[in-house]
This record gives sequence, C-alpha cells and structure tokens, in this order.
Amino acid sequence: MTDMALRILALETSTLDASVAALDGDRLLGQTHLDRQRRTAQVFAPAIERQLRSVGWRPQDVQLVAVTQGPGSFTGLRVGITAAKTLAYAVGAEVFAVNTLKVIAWQAPSARQRVCAVLDAQRQQLFVADFRRTGEHLAEVSETRILDHADWLAGLTPEVAVTGPGLSGLEDRLPAGIAVVAPACWTPQAATVGRVACLEYLGGARHDLWTLNPRYYRSSAAEEKLGGKSVPDAAGAARKVTG
Repeated sequence: MTDMALRILALETSTLDASVAALDGDRLLGQTHLDRQRRTAQVFAPAIERQLRSVGWRPQDVQLVAVTQGPGSFTGLRVGITAAKTLAYAVGAEVFAVNTLKVIAWQAPSARQRVCAVLDAQRQQLFVADFRRTGEHLAEVSETRILDHADWLAGLTPEVAVTGPGLSGLEDRLPAGIAVVAPACWTPQAATVGRVACLEYLGGARHDLWTLNPRYYRSSAAEEKLGGKSVPDAAGAARKVTG
C-alpha cells in the first residue's frame, strides 16, 4: 500500500466486460462497468466523463491514465489505448500500460504464491503467462505466450493456481489437484489496472505516450490471410504481418 497521492484514471477494455475506474493512489474511489453491447469508442468517452464527474474530478485533475495493453480483444485494446493516449495528451497526464494477464493474476487471493493466468486466444488456444508473488509484487516467471489447450493442460503442475476467463469450458479437463481461483476473480477490472499501474509507476517504471501501442501477441485471422503483406498498426504505421 502507498500513502502517496496520485490521481489515476484506469481503463480496462481487453475483454467484453470493459470498465473505467478512478483511484487516489491505490485507493479505489469508483468504478463503472460498460454494457457488453456498447463497448465502443463512441460510448467510452462519455463513460470516462461520468466516472470523473462521480468522484468530483475535472479531466485536468488526472495525473496518470492506466490501461491494459494486451493480450485481449483486438478492437477493445485499440479503443482503450487510443482513449488513454488521447486523454493523457489532452490533460497533460502520463500514460501507463499494464499486461492484461498480470492484472488477472494480481486479482488472485494473496495466499496464492504461484499463479498462471489465461485468456482465450481462439482456435483452441490460450494466451498464457505465469507469475510468482513476493509481497505486494508479482514477478513474471514466463513471458506471455500462446499455447494449444492440450499443451497447456499437459504442462500444469499442482503448485500453480490457475485463473482467467480462458478457463471457461476447460474446468472439466483440468488435471486432478490443480487449484482454480474463484471465477469472480477471473475478469480483469479497471480498479486492478489502476492499482498495478500505481505500484509500478511509483516504483520508477515509465511508458512513452508517443510509442505506446496495443500488444496483440498474434496477427488477426484477416491479417494472416494477407500472407505477409504490410498492414497498418494502431498508430497508422505499416507493419509486416508474418502469419
């Protein structure tokens, strides 16, 4: 916990259950969840405005805009990163991006020392990352990667608790003895994005507004069909798609 004041607006758009939160340091002041059917740029800006108004902040009161960078929904990540960068630029705040799987792992009960977080990557695959808890911090044991369902299940060991929306539909296939974090903790929350960002920002980490982009960790199915042609990334610059 920290007693240093830092006004944070946090955005979570990597899954269908998008949310916006306002925090004073790591203390949550308020959180708003968006309608699953209306998770678009057109409704996200008013949701941010309402959240700020509900805690008595003007946009220029925000000092740090925190957002999930990926993995997750291609569209959702673009919406979130664009909103975060636009707001930070407009009000003179800093921007800070957090890995979605780290947010999910951070929501697991503190008694869990080893946590594996998973998100659905489609095509019978998962986005996977492993973490070890030390005090308030979660250290990344393995980088975010994509695994087939079968390969991930075969590699599980009893000392690791599993969590995340990628578990949906896989619970019956988990090996015996594997600890599963309660489903209420699976979905990444903007409040957690803000808390993780606060901890890392006060620890000295910084991100650059001009170079920050979503991290998709894979090409979309449409991009893979291009077979290596260049397509624009979230910043509008051409990038090579390798499929």
